[in-house]
Amino acid sequence: MTHLMDGPQDTVRIHRKVVGIVAERTLYDEARLLPDSHFEADLGIDSVILESILVSVGEEFGIAERLPGDVTTIRELVACVEGALGLPSAAARPAAGPEGTDPVLEAVLAGAVRQTQYQRSHLALDADFESELGIDSVILTSLVAEAAQELGLPESVVGTVTAKTLRGLAAELTALLAPAAGGAERPAAAGDGAWDDRSMKDFTEQRDPDLFAKARSFGAYRRRREEERLYWYGMPLVSRCENRAVIYDELEGREREFLMFASNNYLGLANHPRVVDAVCDATRAYGATHTGSRFIGGTNMLHKELERRLAAFKQRPAAIVYPGGYAANLGAISGLVKSYDTLVVDKLNHMSIVDGSRLSGGIRRIYRHNDMRDLEQVLRRGAEQGTGGGTLIVADGVFSMHGDVCDLPEIVRLAKAYGARVLIDDAHATGVLGARGSGTAEHFGLKGEVDLELGTMSKALAGMGGFVVGEEEVVEYLRYYSNSYVFAANIPAGVAAGLIASLDVIEAEPERLKRLWANITTLRDGLRKAGFDLERTESAILPIVIGDERKAMEMGRAVRARGLFCQTVVYPGVPLGDARLRVSVTCEHTPQDLELATGIFIESATETGVLPRSE
Repeated sequence: MTHLMDGPQDTVRIHRKVVGIVAERTLYDEARLLPDSHFEADLGIDSVILESILVSVGEEFGIAERLPGDVTTIRELVACVEGALGLPSAAARPAAGPEGTDPVLEAVLAGAVRQTQYQRSHLALDADFESELGIDSVILTSLVAEAAQELGLPESVVGTVTAKTLRGLAAELTALLAPAAGGAERPAAAGDGAWDDRSMKDFTEQRDPDLFAKARSFGAYRRRREEERLYWYGMPLVSRCENRAVIYDELEGREREFLMFASNNYLGLANHPRVVDAVCDATRAYGATHTGSRFIGGTNMLHKELERRLAAFKQRPAAIVYPGGYAANLGAISGLVKSYDTLVVDKLNHMSIVDGSRLSGGIRRIYRHNDMRDLEQVLRRGAEQGTGGGTLIVADGVFSMHGDVCDLPEIVRLAKAYGARVLIDDAHATGVLGARGSGTAEHFGLKGEVDLELGTMSKALAGMGGFVVGEEEVVEYLRYYSNSYVFAANIPAGVAAGLIASLDVIEAEPERLKRLWANITTLRDGLRKAGFDLERTESAILPIVIGDERKAMEMGRAVRARGLFCQTVVYPGVPLGDARLRVSVTCEHTPQDLELATGIFIESATETGVLPRSE
């Protein structure tokens, strides 16, 4: 709907409507939404929620142009709306009516109305199909086919269209009509040669009366990526996952052996005989599972022993085990933090932390990645505003897509200065950082200084499940108030036994950790020497940063073609423009593996233009 604004009272109306939309999207009380509240630092509004807010604001005020995504406060957003509505009406919202006498444009608009179910007046001629109108490739194909049929053009023209707007589409179809009338040969369809530059982000906000329309649209996109050998996600292993693994290539219909650099089996414990035997023995003794939550028939002595061992390994008084690492973050954060409490989170935290924050309903504030000055500013503003609740700072110990380590000494110092508590997610630090491999706190000599240490047991510990260690009273509180613990079945007894055996091996074979770090250093130095951007990694995760999604996927394809398997990470694993390959090093890699891998990465990067060709 369009609102004509012509005075100061209208500015007030804009502000009220914007605040109402923000409140609806965040569930905040409107009284908390001050004009200069920073979206990230004060309100915890991340890029995903902000995108949804911008879309809703644009729809509310009938703004065809995409609102800028770099606004940081409600005052700035209101100013953007005022600016958009203050433009001449033809520029702010091109009307289709006056130009409807063009038969080609008329056919395009008629098809667009039928395919999108928009009112004709809502179809701005210069609005981008995807970002502003939500017209994806599937809908666009139908729209073009319908318009082509109306104009007497063959179906083959559908593949030739590259337009991004209704006006551009009409111009392309007009150009195709001339050679068709004169009998001249029309351009060949782009077909499989055309590059689809969308990302997974384009399917998150697609709106349609049919809830599953977004799934169909993404399905066509995903199949295209698979045909191009750019999406390999979810390929099944048919062997143990060691330094090499056999994977069934579903795209080629055959088994292939790969040099494996996509495993989080950092210490090689997943295949250790003691671990495997412990899983088998306990499964025979206790059965496949226990079919209940920890409170209702789901606890046995192995679970109690595992929690005791985890607390001892982390050198903390008590531990609680969850069904998974994701469940641990959801349960611990939402169990402790309520609507009157504040969460302060690193911008690059794992999605389980993000979702736990949303589930808690608490006030969420985001600080720039590992920027301690920004963290202090966020804490200071929170202290000045005063909500009457507590504050929890949450950060990854090792950031899973970047490999760098949080600045724990400063986090702890600032937490003490501002009366906050600290939770560190050690998913990728447990078994990797510290002299004994117990994680980030040990790495920095801060054992006992971190209130809660959280981790997953599906990585270096070679099992399944998540855990939190801390003070006994806090841990016991979580047992009763973490929904993901109370209302979920626990890990099977066999898995618990395997995890206990893994802790035994870590303590008995410290050379595994030494081999891991020798391998990390060797591969990291080799890749940096070749010219790769590995950011500030200090862990077993080596990110090969590329930026462009297409180049990253093409390099990933080239790497796999040469027999190496690693992860190609695009949105939503990382923000748009930050695509990368994610390489995981384990203690099982041999010097020959590392040398071969370095060569494969260099050859693949040269082939795809990520690295320049040597003269």
